Amino acid sequence: MHHSNHPYHLVDFSPWPLTGAIGAFSMVLGLLKWFHKYEINLFVLGNLITMFTMYQWWRDISREGAFQGLHTTPVIFGLRWGMILFIISEIFFFISFFWAFFHSSLSPTIELGMMWPPMGILIFNPFQVPLLNTAILLSSGVTVTWSHHSLLMNNHSQTSQSLLFTIILGIYFTMLQAYEYMEASFSIADAIYGSTFFMATGFHGFHVLIGTTFLIICLIRHLNNHFSKNHHFGFEAAAWYWHFVDVVWLFLYISIYWWGS
Repeated sequence: MHHSNHPYHLVDFSPWPLTGAIGAFSMVLGLLKWFHKYEINLFVLGNLITMFTMYQWWRDISREGAFQGLHTTPVIFGLRWGMILFIISEIFFFISFFWAFFHSSLSPTIELGMMWPPMGILIFNPFQVPLLNTAILLSSGVTVTWSHHSLLMNNHSQTSQSLLFTIILGIYFTMLQAYEYMEASFSIADAIYGSTFFMATGFHGFHVLIGTTFLIICLIRHLNNHFSKNHHFGFEAAAWYWHFVDVVWLFLYISIYWWGS
């Protein structure tokens, strides 16, 4: 236990920022080697170092917050604002993709045949798999809210069940997205439509994977009694992130799948 005369958390020395930087650097070099030399070994090593760092770093933060009492009210206030600002930065990240999509679709160039979608692009039916994925993500938003409410009510079993449902729905969404990509009649190289479609939906799918991992970690922590109704910021952050993913998908569905078709 740490004893101090202030409520703030002054972190101990940690090796994980250094190992994380080594892992990220190895991944970038590994990507270059993969693209130019067709050798993937360094990229795999960089991924392994990064995943090892993530596990160890998250373990330390969980210990600090759940067992050492270092996440005081002012610290959690700062963490909340950190998460809010992170989500705002993610919103602007996706705005860039929407900007590219609407810039190209509202005024198609002559190279595209002055039409949208461009000639030769067989688009997805927005009322088939995309609509099912919309229903899945909206349902997952309901289940994660149910889980948060159950946690506030100290209902351990319902929190676990609803969180598990959310994770299953997230995995189901990812499987359907992968199936959709495999069935696509166009690729990321097919004009600006293919580029904006796969960049926007692909990065959203990547965020779904991150959010699902976030929720799995929260489920494991909940089963290990890390959360209480008054102290569960880790779960709140995961729920906020998941709602952000839901809202982005609604904009993607309405603009790219429905309006863009």
